[in-house]
Amino acid sequence: MSEGISVESLLEEARLAKAMPPPAERLRLREAAGLTRDQVARAVGVARGTVQNWERGASEPTPPGRLEYLRLLEGLAQLHPAPVDPADNPVAALFNDQPYAPAPAPAAAETPAAETPAVAVPAALTGLETLRGEDGRAIEGDPGPCVRCGVETTYQSTDGRPLHSGAMCQPTAPAVPPTPPTSTPPASTSAPSAPVAAPVSPVPARVPARPQRRSRSAERAEADLMALIRGAVEEEAERAGGDEDAALAALVKRAIPDVMHLFNETRATARYEYTAYPALPDVLHKPSKQEPDQIWEARPAYTNPAYSMRAAQKDVKVTALDVNAAYLSALKVWLPIGKLEHTTGMDGVGPKRSGVHLITPAPWTHPHLPDPLGDRDTPGALWITDATLRLLLRLSGPKWALTEAPTVHESWTSGATENFLDALRKLLVAARAEAIAAGDRLTLEYVKSMYSKFVSTMGESVHNREMVRPDWMHLIHSQAFALHCGRAYKAHQAGLDVVALKHTDELHVTGDWRQVFTEGRGVSEMKIKTGDGKASGEYLVGKVTR
Repeated sequence: MSEGISVESLLEEARLAKAMPPPAERLRLREAAGLTRDQVARAVGVARGTVQNWERGASEPTPPGRLEYLRLLEGLAQLHPAPVDPADNPVAALFNDQPYAPAPAPAAAETPAAETPAVAVPAALTGLETLRGEDGRAIEGDPGPCVRCGVETTYQSTDGRPLHSGAMCQPTAPAVPPTPPTSTPPASTSAPSAPVAAPVSPVPARVPARPQRRSRSAERAEADLMALIRGAVEEEAERAGGDEDAALAALVKRAIPDVMHLFNETRATARYEYTAYPALPDVLHKPSKQEPDQIWEARPAYTNPAYSMRAAQKDVKVTALDVNAAYLSALKVWLPIGKLEHTTGMDGVGPKRSGVHLITPAPWTHPHLPDPLGDRDTPGALWITDATLRLLLRLSGPKWALTEAPTVHESWTSGATENFLDALRKLLVAARAEAIAAGDRLTLEYVKSMYSKFVSTMGESVHNREMVRPDWMHLIHSQAFALHCGRAYKAHQAGLDVVALKHTDELHVTGDWRQVFTEGRGVSEMKIKTGDGKASGEYLVGKVTR
């Protein structure tokens, strides 16, 4: 070992090099924990104004306070995780679990939450709100005892009195001593019983996270790229002289070079380097132009055998739902960044690794639900992507318990990130939303063509010579299919019957689907399918008796 180098010194360097959470997240974590800037400043050894600048993005943490501040934020992030935005993380929104880490069972000696004393809030104080500036942030002033709980805070109410931000009052003593239970006379059957008030939770509700504020440079960069998208549409519309179909054909034709330019621009300040032409194992190479490689993408093509349109009595109403921008959501996926390395067994499987795996799946014994491996007739071992493996591991975990975990024989994987395409995804999501709001068909179809062709041509394609990443292409495809299966499982858990699941964007269910999914045209929303076919809108099927 070289002199002067130790494990601790290497860990110290790694911590110092680790990226800090964005300013808005720093502010959210401190407010969620009910901490003041003075408390944080004293803990990390800096001035209160320095913490304020870190939270506003006016300056970035530097040593020696940076390391302690990072440790504090990491600890607070475990205690106060940010709520999942379905548009920002569709995977977490559907499954809300960790594929590689089953939730630990609660300890037997753990104190029930009901024993936590509640904070007494006088009726006169229940309507108070926190004083906030034009940017929505809570305004701090001189410290004083909170009018609700008595614990010191620098935040104020709208009438100038000290008040914890976002109902983050600290528990003190029980407001009312517990009363012994009294016998309740039996309810009369002749008169309706009085409504019973819902019990008040003794633990303050988690405050919803404020939308993260991005840096001005990031906002300017996105505005510049949005201008490129608008400019391309205006250019082709003008060139076509008002012929919308001709303009659309021209936009579709230029979609691949345009989206690759946007991709490169969004990667300009990215943290991760990547290889556009990596060395790939044989399983990811096509034997010929006509033959596919060995990766199975788990494409769904499911019809519930309990229902049929040919049944004698068709009395069950089915709604055919359309998924919006399925491949756009699937850009949020774990992609391998480094060189793919060969491993055996579970050595290549991990929460921050991705690639392809040779597995033998467990039997799927639920005919009323789509198989997570899709429409597959050949039994035995097969090569799948990490996106499909994550789905199988989720479904084999204690939350779902729908199948057994697959046997992993070997893998080609590397270190991975889930955010590699996030800047491009968010840009296209914003452009799509803007086009929908404006009723702009040209831009909407142009954006759709860009993200769909970006995915379909990033493998071995003659239409895109800028990268050859069949591993990424398979992963994105599989992620779209995994998300689609997740919608079906979510619908089933909510009491709906899944009648069919097709492609990446077609889900047929019985029952009140609006209680499960949000209706709309956003990327995290669903709408009723339109068209002339039998599988459009609402239709009737019958139950099949076997």
